Amino acid sequence: MEWVDNLRTQLRQHDIFLDEAVLLKEVDFLMELLRWNKTYNLTSITDPVEAIEKHLIDSMLLLPYLDDVESILDIGSGGGFPGIPLQIARPQLRVTSVDAVAKKITFQRHVARQLKLNGLTPWHGRIEEVPRQDFSVSGFDFVVARAFSSLRDLIRLALPCVKPNGQIVAMKGPDGEKELNEMGDWLVEQGVCCDRQIFYSLPQSEARRSLLFFKVKPQDVV
Repeated sequence: MEWVDNLRTQLRQHDIFLDEAVLLKEVDFLMELLRWNKTYNLTSITDPVEAIEKHLIDSMLLLPYLDDVESILDIGSGGGFPGIPLQIARPQLRVTSVDAVAKKITFQRHVARQLKLNGLTPWHGRIEEVPRQDFSVSGFDFVVARAFSSLRDLIRLALPCVKPNGQIVAMKGPDGEKELNEMGDWLVEQGVCCDRQIFYSLPQSEARRSLLFFKVKPQDVV
């Protein structure tokens, strides 16, 4: 299948190798997104080749960093990125995806049923409300957001949701490093440090991306 071959080739460029059944499921999810998009306007990307790169590949480049991760909170997940591609590739993950737009969570729940994603919990609401929900009581290993608001707002909103010794992961574009450098002493005041920065380009468009990993000290978690 053309789209599966495309996905496989791009992932291998980043040394990510997945079973054929997983690749098929990833593509099924993306095609369902594009089908729903004709009616519900879930994404501005409508070309399948572009969507594979800028939705699936961009999300799945987090996979090498999930070895010890059991739970993920995906903030502002939209059509389900990065949470759904990660959950498909790592079914043992518990992924909670949050979005304030009801139609996007409706779509995610549909996909969870259709593809039998038992580890996925889509939740409709604002991130500010998450710490008061039962599913958030024990916190999350990773709190992740892709192109969500400012870096400062992400950290502020993620702190009450992350476990002690957990991490906040910001998936940013080319300005991620600049935004980080502009934060000054604010990170220190929050008890947070950026302990890993990864910069890369997407394989076809060469669009620049950055992954910023923030370590949270236990005593500073709310």
